[in-house]
Amino acid sequence: MDNLGRDSAVLRPSSWRGAVLLRSEYPDASPICGGTDLMVDINFARARPSGLLDLTSVQGIDSWELTDGGRTVRIGAGVSFTTIIEKLSGVCPALAQAARTVGSPQIRNRGTVAGNLATASPAGDSHPVLMACWARVEVESVRGPRLIDIDDFFVGPKRSALAPDELIRAVLIPAATGAQQFAKVGPRNAMVIATTSFALNLDVAGRRVGTGIGSAGPTPLRARAAEQMLEEAMADRWDEPGTVDESLARRFGALVAEAASPIDDVRGSAEYRRHALAVLGRRCLTWALADLSREAAA
Repeated sequence: MDNLGRDSAVLRPSSWRGAVLLRSEYPDASPICGGTDLMVDINFARARPSGLLDLTSVQGIDSWELTDGGRTVRIGAGVSFTTIIEKLSGVCPALAQAARTVGSPQIRNRGTVAGNLATASPAGDSHPVLMACWARVEVESVRGPRLIDIDDFFVGPKRSALAPDELIRAVLIPAATGAQQFAKVGPRNAMVIATTSFALNLDVAGRRVGTGIGSAGPTPLRARAAEQMLEEAMADRWDEPGTVDESLARRFGALVAEAASPIDDVRGSAEYRRHALAVLGRRCLTWALADLSREAAA
């Protein structure tokens, strides 16, 4: 335990069990691994935690593995966005695409998907992909481990289903079986919070469509009507998608926009966000179907 201030402390466990025990004993201490969100809040006096639970020394937290016969990738809470880009672009292509849009190289070297989840911001760059890929969040406390479906994880703006004594240990994501896409709109091309974002997952093995919308509602959202419409349209086309139907792409984009619940803020108006989502939905579907066609022809 190190001093953070007169009334604060830094707790540094070396094992996962130790981290869980300290989380139970000091529930007001803020977990930190990359610190790319928390340290900003501390520096701007938006947060004054009573202590920090530093997870950077926990053994194994920065590792990933393929499980379930290679059908699922388990990403440890300390795995950086840079590692995702370099190591996981084949099994989680949309997550790697989203990771490339996160901050600067320095931020990507430190930031993690688990940290993104813990912050639970509606604008988190990884969240739309996790929605589209039906991810599950592995959490643990002294009471034991549990898995939270991504659809149940976000409960409000910057609020999640995590209990006060729980820590995120890993994120479980089904490996891609078809084309995936992620696209983001912001005031500039880099180091920007999303005005809105969208992810699409064409799961060929499961014959299903996954979507995720970011920064256009109080929580990340799923465009369920768009998923259903596209699944019906793709019923006989999964193995041979053929050419992209422009009318299908436009209808899909319109349904994505309808699923949003945006507000006006400093990054953009609600009207602009809906328009941008229609464009992103159309583009992501066009790109994904083109990828599927190339794979089918190979």
